[in-house]
Amino acid sequence: MNWETLYCPNQSCCYYGIPFSDGRLVKNGSSHGQKQALCKACGSSISLRYRTAYYGLDVETTVFETAIRALAEGNSIRATARIIQVDKDTACDWLHRAAQHCRIVMLYLWQNLHVTECQLDELWSFIHTKERNLPYAKFYHESYGDAWVWLAFAPVSRVVLAFVIGKRTQENANLLLDRVAHVTDAHVPFFTSDQFSEYKKALLHTYGQWYQPLRAGNRGRYPKTIRVPIPELVYAQVVKVRNRNGRLVKVNKKIIFGNEKKLNEKLAESPVSHEVNTSFIERDNLTQRQSNRRLTRRSNGFSKEIYWFEKQLWLSLAYYHLVLPHQSLRQELLNSEPTLGTGSRRRWQPRTPAMANGITDHIWTTAELLSYRVPASFIDELPQLEYLFPEPDRAHQGS
Repeated sequence: MNWETLYCPNQSCCYYGIPFSDGRLVKNGSSHGQKQALCKACGSSISLRYRTAYYGLDVETTVFETAIRALAEGNSIRATARIIQVDKDTACDWLHRAAQHCRIVMLYLWQNLHVTECQLDELWSFIHTKERNLPYAKFYHESYGDAWVWLAFAPVSRVVLAFVIGKRTQENANLLLDRVAHVTDAHVPFFTSDQFSEYKKALLHTYGQWYQPLRAGNRGRYPKTIRVPIPELVYAQVVKVRNRNGRLVKVNKKIIFGNEKKLNEKLAESPVSHEVNTSFIERDNLTQRQSNRRLTRRSNGFSKEIYWFEKQLWLSLAYYHLVLPHQSLRQELLNSEPTLGTGSRRRWQPRTPAMANGITDHIWTTAELLSYRVPASFIDELPQLEYLFPEPDRAHQGS
């Protein structure tokens, strides 16, 4: 736990939100075995675990961290409970605790990201019941049936910029692009996707501007204003041609926004893409299925409620970006380094997607992720982001 990021949580205190060394906090022993501090300005006692995933936890930290790693590596709730030898409901509570924390950490770190290229795709799953069996479900809810995970992926740094869980509707497509615009800087990325039509309208919704067409003559009302792309927007689609047997025989491109010259400039600038493609996000889809049991095909580990599905995604994505080194992002060292024992010298520097995008400068441990304390100023701003990132519904057992 980091003492320096601890702050007084009393909003009426004049030292509210001020870090340990700059405020009037002093170390004040421990309570129930947990270290705590005392604010000499207002007299509040603050646990060192405040605003971390460990706050209020009544189990050994190593057991909790092992359970979170198991969940993030693709184990189901019940499998994790059997590994750790705890009750299933306890494993659910730990997932809820870790997911809430990971959501806040990612929302805080994912700001002003510089992204030059973005690929869009959807990942199929289902909630409670598959769509074809929905009429025969014993209990019916509007979220039951097919649930698509909409993803926006930066292929250069392998970062998932944003995700949305829901039906294949225009509203969810708009929300995905709004989230992309929120986490990125002023630079407009080069977008590619398949031929799903909702992306065109969503890009106009987020990266468009209103245009007033001219009148055909000197009399009469003006035509209705229309939404047109901003000049910086370049968007191309991958067109897959298949034969009668469904086998892929050819891949073409279709420019939706921009022109051939701008498209070629974007491809020439890209360090990873030499042609219009969605191969990077499609490969990431496999990674997501491997690291998230709720996305595994032909499994009984699927989500029964949509908010548990979202919680698992927040956890697995935080683990993927900050803790798990990515093989394709490693960098060769100028000078090889010695290793322990008699093994060969180390030639490569491992990196995570967060390191590749400049979000952090080192590989995090699971304990560092779960104990990372977000500043109070950002916590106070969270209600303003509810329209973009609504908090998953209150946890309940039986996920």
